[in-house]
Amino acid sequence: MVDFDAGTVFVGGGGPDHAQPQQMLLKYANRHGLIAGATGTGKTVTLQILAEALSLAGVPVVLSDVKGDLAGIAAAGGNDPGLAKAFAERAARIGAPLDYRAFPVTFWDVWGEKGHPVRTSPAEMGPLLLSRLMGLTEAQEGVLNIAFRVADEDGLALADLKDLQAMLVWVGQNSKDLSLRYGNVSTASVGAIQRALLVLEEQGGDRLFGEPALELADLMRIDASGKGIVNILAADRLMNSPRLYATFLLWLLSELFEQLPEVGDPDKPRLAFFFDEAHLLFADAPPALVAKVEQVARLIRSKGVSVWFITQNPADLPDSVLGQLGNRVQHALRAFTAKDQKALRQAAENYRANPAFDTADAIQHVGTGEAVTSFLQAKGAPGMVERTLVRPPLSQLGPIPDAERARIIQLSPLAMKYAETVDRDSAYEALARRTAEAAEQAAAAEKAAADADLFAMRKSDGFTGARRYNSGIQIEARSATPARRGDSMAEAFGKSMARQIGSKAGQVIVRGVLGSLFRGK
Repeated sequence: MVDFDAGTVFVGGGGPDHAQPQQMLLKYANRHGLIAGATGTGKTVTLQILAEALSLAGVPVVLSDVKGDLAGIAAAGGNDPGLAKAFAERAARIGAPLDYRAFPVTFWDVWGEKGHPVRTSPAEMGPLLLSRLMGLTEAQEGVLNIAFRVADEDGLALADLKDLQAMLVWVGQNSKDLSLRYGNVSTASVGAIQRALLVLEEQGGDRLFGEPALELADLMRIDASGKGIVNILAADRLMNSPRLYATFLLWLLSELFEQLPEVGDPDKPRLAFFFDEAHLLFADAPPALVAKVEQVARLIRSKGVSVWFITQNPADLPDSVLGQLGNRVQHALRAFTAKDQKALRQAAENYRANPAFDTADAIQHVGTGEAVTSFLQAKGAPGMVERTLVRPPLSQLGPIPDAERARIIQLSPLAMKYAETVDRDSAYEALARRTAEAAEQAAAAEKAAADADLFAMRKSDGFTGARRYNSGIQIEARSATPARRGDSMAEAFGKSMARQIGSKAGQVIVRGVLGSLFRGK
């Protein structure tokens, strides 16, 4: 019988009789991996058994549940008589223990319905990923970069979407001045970004952006028994907005890369990250984004993070990324067309050949629950390709009842931390406050100018000092003076807005952007 060794991850049995253990060395697990195969060939089960084995080894796991059937990791398997019999036969065939058990799970959900809310801020996501998320053109991305730059220079925190919207209003109002400093800032581009923000808000962006933001430490927890926590992101609804899904997971990956310290070559990963439907990450992605993904995949392994890409066909991934995936589980690929045949041959060429069989033929004909595998061996050398019968999962295969999910969420130590949204003092509030202050200053300046005009007129008409303030003469006040050259950008924004408050257009702007603050008064 094969036992779960502390230094390996048992995947299944290989060879003609499926009796040869196929294992991945934990020491090389952070060299990243690939799970590929057509729909219905067993990719989800492979993901589940890898997550289980890594959790048992004390490695926290982050995975996305795109079909809603990975929640069963939180419950022990063996409750389905039909599956239990089939799994028992498979376990006996490959010589694997079948000790059914539940695993420690934390549920997450952007909408906060099937798990703890997951939030970040526009500032943390940055203009590059936001531009990708909103599908902006190069010119519009440049304007968005300027908005972020100005916010940074003036200390205005972009914590949620309304902060970014308020900042874009300022950019539009001061486009001429900004163009002299940063390059062309067209109001048309600002308008296009604002429209894209509205679409993003409708897709759930208003839930994603906010505070308290997700802390990476909460994804890297280990329970009292030493098992790694399996973090499951509910992505079945999120998949309705594929670009939002892909950008969110890429942001999470980039945050891990930027925040985690270097750990060199650890004995096991500090975290395993499974990126399901990975082809969405690269679909229509600009070269700059693909280059960033390649950089993150190449360097994040030194931070102790193992990244697994799950997709239908290895051809969905750029060669620059595919070449970094040393551990591979390839389920069946179907070849019905000439294009499919070419993709099949290319997939086979990525493996170290086994003289016992033809790799391309094996990839095409392996059955459900069976795969062609190759894992890094001693000194990081690629292992010989082998036909492998994947071991049965120890946890439940399929979803769990909603009541059980709700119970797990409620008992989680993170429940109170992320339950309520916090709206702190950020760019929206700061700009609103400075707008109000500038309006008061403008009103005071207009009154002072009016008093000065009245004083000068009465003096010229020969009025005495005692009569100057009792004549009852009314005079139209002069316009407020323009902002001083030394004003900060936020003050200039406030004064620009204040100059329009007296007009109908100005009132529309105040209600549309800072409306909730002024209506409250």
